Amino acid sequence: MDNLLGVGSRVQHPSFGAGVVIHVHKRVYDICFIEQGIKQVKKEENLEVIERIDPEYNVSFNEAEEALIKILRTWSDVTEIVPLGEKWKNGLMILRPGDDSLKDKEIPVDVFFHKIVMLRDRLRVMEQRINAHTVLTDEDKFSLQQYITRIYGSLTTFNVLFKHKTDNFEGEKGKGD
Repeated sequence: MDNLLGVGSRVQHPSFGAGVVIHVHKRVYDICFIEQGIKQVKKEENLEVIERIDPEYNVSFNEAEEALIKILRTWSDVTEIVPLGEKWKNGLMILRPGDDSLKDKEIPVDVFFHKIVMLRDRLRVMEQRINAHTVLTDEDKFSLQQYITRIYGSLTTFNVLFKHKTDNFEGEKGKGD
């Protein structure tokens, strides 16, 4: 079966008999069979199509995934997976006090990097909550946005840790580009 079936398509399965597609997933169909009830059937299984209904929309998995990631970034506290630059993997940050009588503090770079990414994600959530706030005036929102932009600018030092430039922090200079 080469073509994607839409909800409502009638099919004949070699083992389960006649049925109707009730839901389309990435790799399987939920099909309600007359005598067997609802079963999940892999899309590549040999189904005889009795009546084909075109899907209502044709969205690739990648397009759906990108849309979901955008929604999650905008409206939730979910932390995205941001890759650490290759040269920093298994690296170690050593904080050495000026006082020789005190011990060094060692922090794995990936642990530090994770904290930086969490900080950025929380700033994004704060930004969204400010923009969506119903009581703040536009002037208040603008003022708070300027502080957040300055915070991003202060964090540009850590851009060296990111694998992809698209993940970098941007301050006021980067906003105009």
